[in-house]
Amino acid sequence: MNPVYELAKLIDHSLLHPTMTDDQLKMGCELAKKYDTASVCIKPYAIRQAAEWLTGSDVLVGTVIGFPHGNSAIDIKVAETIQACKDGAVEIDMVVNVGKVLGEDWNFVDKEIRAILKACRDHKAILKVIFENDYLTEDRFKIRLCEICREAGVDYVKTSTGYGFVKNVDGVYGYQGATEHDLKLMLHHAGPDMKVKAAGGVRTLDDLLHVKELGVSRVGASATATMLEEAKARYGVGNAEAVDGESEGY
Repeated sequence: MNPVYELAKLIDHSLLHPTMTDDQLKMGCELAKKYDTASVCIKPYAIRQAAEWLTGSDVLVGTVIGFPHGNSAIDIKVAETIQACKDGAVEIDMVVNVGKVLGEDWNFVDKEIRAILKACRDHKAILKVIFENDYLTEDRFKIRLCEICREAGVDYVKTSTGYGFVKNVDGVYGYQGATEHDLKLMLHHAGPDMKVKAAGGVRTLDDLLHVKELGVSRVGASATATMLEEAKARYGVGNAEAVDGESEGY
């Protein structure tokens, strides 16, 4: 298999930054189409447009639910999911209610995930559950989330939104995203049937190759063109082209 194509099919091209205009979203879809990524992950209001922009390609349309903080009521998240699927999304990335996770209200967490998963299944979409690991201070929270998702039959567990900044004691906000420790932990507890998506901090070809080697099946990224042009140059596949149209985000 063409190694660049194989890498492209790991990438969910991120089109989620709050400042992105419709023109930038369209450019992002055109970039994803050009590089033949696995999907775009686009702002919910633009799902229908994305489906039109991606016509003629096999790039899938994905979106986010309860993004980025996961605090909406379950019924609202379910309604968001149903609307997104009706608009043309076939991949759903939902954010868990982080406060409920930290409070160990596992019945609520399980109920929420299963309700959104049912809405996805009813509309033939897959579900990726975002943990927002920077907020989960102990591994036991991530492990329990993996167990709940695995038992429910979720398709992917995902490290981060890309926007979960943590305020440090000096008042400066920081963010780690997809760390090697967390990816290994999630891969171990995902079991054989659930996949792992890395999001946050995968910006270079070496980053992409590293998480692929760990066993990650998808990567949320905005530096898509940079990584794939570097791959084309490294593997001697095609001619490297000017990098343009890259989106902001994780």
